[in-house]
Amino acid sequence: MALILLAVFIGVPLIEIAVFIEVGGALGVWPTIGATVATALAGSMLLRAQGLTTLMRARAQMDQGQLPAREMFEGICLVLAGALLLVPGFVTDALGLLLFVPPFREALRRYIGHRLAQRGAAGRTRIFVDGQEIDPNSWNRDKRRPGGVIDGEFEEVDDSPGGPGGSGRSGGRNDPDPPRRLGP
Repeated sequence: MALILLAVFIGVPLIEIAVFIEVGGALGVWPTIGATVATALAGSMLLRAQGLTTLMRARAQMDQGQLPAREMFEGICLVLAGALLLVPGFVTDALGLLLFVPPFREALRRYIGHRLAQRGAAGRTRIFVDGQEIDPNSWNRDKRRPGGVIDGEFEEVDDSPGGPGGSGRSGGRNDPDPPRRLGP
């Protein structure tokens, strides 16, 4: 992983410099700078438009009680695309613009999902919940977190005449409401 990061942080700037030299030699200095500024402005406008659309879809999913996983992935892609377009350079701009294309994002999402499923099936994926590693092979419904789940019942007892809710009910045996159950 360290070699990949090193290659990215050294290789990408070197490639960008080479492309800048070629484009600057073909177009000139000011058109090259203008193109760099134009891609940054275009990226910010695309990010705003597509970001708001993605946010609205995510909100609609949450209103229906569903996890907006696809929208979250698209949001991450859009933020990355915006960052790539703000970085001066033609290679990063091309990658950023590519991330703004919805079919490309969908293909990327499917590829990453497929790779994660392969790693999970092979047992090469590590899962962390609240900072603690969970073994997916020993996952048990009753052991979601260390310490397990406490299941219990309770009754509200209030003898004062204007207690919680203002009903003044005793909450004892003659109470028509059954005790409430907590937990799954």
